[in-house]
Amino acid sequence: MSTSTESTSTDVELTAAASAVPATPADTEKNASLEQPVRTLRRDGTEYTLIGTAHVSRASADAVAELAQSGRFDAIAVELCPARFEAMTSERKWTDLDLYRIVREGKAGLVMANLALSAYQRRIAEQFGIEPGAEMRAAATAAAEQNIPLQLIDRDLALTLRRSYASVPWYKRMYLMAGLALGMVSSDEIDEEAIERLKEGDILESTFTEFAQQSPELFEALIRERDRYMAARLRQENPPVDDGEPGNDGSAEPRRVLVVIGAGHMEGLVDHLGESEESPAAECAALEASPPRARWPRIIPWAIMVLVLAGFAIGFSRSPELGWQLVLIWVAINGGLAAVGALIARGHPLTVLSAIVAAPLTSLNPTIAAGMVTGLVESWLRKPRIADLERLHLDIVTAAGWWRNPATRILLVFFFSNLGSAIGTWVAGFKIFEALS
Repeated sequence: MSTSTESTSTDVELTAAASAVPATPADTEKNASLEQPVRTLRRDGTEYTLIGTAHVSRASADAVAELAQSGRFDAIAVELCPARFEAMTSERKWTDLDLYRIVREGKAGLVMANLALSAYQRRIAEQFGIEPGAEMRAAATAAAEQNIPLQLIDRDLALTLRRSYASVPWYKRMYLMAGLALGMVSSDEIDEEAIERLKEGDILESTFTEFAQQSPELFEALIRERDRYMAARLRQENPPVDDGEPGNDGSAEPRRVLVVIGAGHMEGLVDHLGESEESPAAECAALEASPPRARWPRIIPWAIMVLVLAGFAIGFSRSPELGWQLVLIWVAINGGLAAVGALIARGHPLTVLSAIVAAPLTSLNPTIAAGMVTGLVESWLRKPRIADLERLHLDIVTAAGWWRNPATRILLVFFFSNLGSAIGTWVAGFKIFEALS
């Protein structure tokens, strides 16, 4: 799975059309044969037919295939970004994972989040024998068969996750991660009626269940921002024609675009597509900006380093015995808890040893984390085989599979040894200042 953030904006600067034809209640229909919500509106000389789908629904996949292959459309737009489209269509999407590079570049957490989302979709889809995103595949296949453009209109998933994470207060982020973890490993059966109800929401929102509904900040980043982004991308891909909007006077046929989206985006996308007067290029650029990082979290590791080193200095100034006692406390607690984390992840014995050695040092160096060291050691000692990577999409569905597969075990080593070192830093710090008081 690709984790790179790929920009989907273009350099085209558009002005809003003088008139847009908004959708009316009469435009909303429940197609009797397709049984999916369908909405039609015109903007800038283009007629958009929006079909709302569930991302793991056989009915949705069949409906999209029927519409997309009808020959009525000049282009097909789908709720995918280039990275997700490549991952969905690439034959080697799992075997392309370079765990050593991912850990080294500090992207292990992002990859874990991506895999958790994939696990949630697959866990539901396997109950009904349909691949996640089958309706998007049907749309892409129809576009290729008819030799018409396929427009990828969604924002990059990695960027959406970063903006979602940054949007919630720091004390709520543990609930966000818990929502991912529960969606990843839950074994509850979900009936087909519940699957169809996904058409009332969005796969990302569904992953975080009730938390997304109770967090306006998270809902904004997951749903509303993407509504705006996809509307802007549609306007970018289908710019206004020079001679006004065709179809109003019967002089020309409008360009027709089929838009395949999760039904939770239907109303928002219709609103923004019909009413937005902002330049689509400018709107995309604003929504693609990486969230600004707060300054104070970056100060904390440096402050801890200064305080701990100051504690050592005070201890040695009182007596060498006290100084070495403080150093032993730091090494034993910080390294010990990091090693426990590596053991929980079932890391190699040498990986556990590397946690004991690295954690006390990396905790005093804010530029590197203990998990980076242990993850790199584990990936070097137990490099995943091609067969492990090919089995990855099956193993991530269960908690046991995450521990069994060497690829995901590397990520678990990274996560748990980091967690152990973080806890150890605070516990050891308090112990040091207790000894000094």
